[in-house]
Amino acid sequence: MSFLQDASFFTMGMWSIGAGALGAAALAVLLANTDMFLSKPRKAELEYLEDIDLKTLGKESRTFKAKELWEKNGAVIMAVRRPGCFLCRAEAADLSSLKPQLDELGVPLYAVVKEQVKAEVKDFQPYFKGEIFLDEKKKFYGPERRKMMFMGLIRLGVWYNSFRAWNGGFSGNLEGEGFILGGVFVIGPGKQGVLLEHREKEFGDKVNPFSVLEAVKKIKPQNPASGES
Repeated sequence: MSFLQDASFFTMGMWSIGAGALGAAALAVLLANTDMFLSKPRKAELEYLEDIDLKTLGKESRTFKAKELWEKNGAVIMAVRRPGCFLCRAEAADLSSLKPQLDELGVPLYAVVKEQVKAEVKDFQPYFKGEIFLDEKKKFYGPERRKMMFMGLIRLGVWYNSFRAWNGGFSGNLEGEGFILGGVFVIGPGKQGVLLEHREKEFGDKVNPFSVLEAVKKIKPQNPASGES
């Protein structure tokens, strides 16, 4: 009889441990799907952005200050998390759909990548209808770099974004660094400043193209005489 009681207590103890583990796992998933533990971005000031060193990706690479991209006409710039990522390719295609309207407004579309791995940038180009530059120091991903690690695998938003991209026919690979989160900027000419700053909060968190276009329409023409907007 004592043996049966001991076995019963053992079974109840194991059940309690199992239930506790399941409860802890459920709580972890619940918390991971809030923004409580997401790193908060620090806004990038114009003075920070314009001093970033970028490189062209041609055979004879040239290093230049990022302000060259927007100092005359402003610019829309995508900081690509990973060119081989199908989620990034989906966002690039969305931004590229604005190219005719951007051209009409005289505002160029650019992208920066943080590394050049194999043919990843070349393979990304069909999805992105603008020039692409290399940001070796990853400054466009700052001032404070934010990362999403494996928590992204249990976020419902990431799964939804993935389903949306798959359903849109996008595919990709696992080449390169993909944990440092990217974003999209709309920057006015001269000293007009940052008109839109979208920071990716999770994998596949795309900027709203309508918001990009609305920000672009706020760009003021550059005054040739003063060099200021």
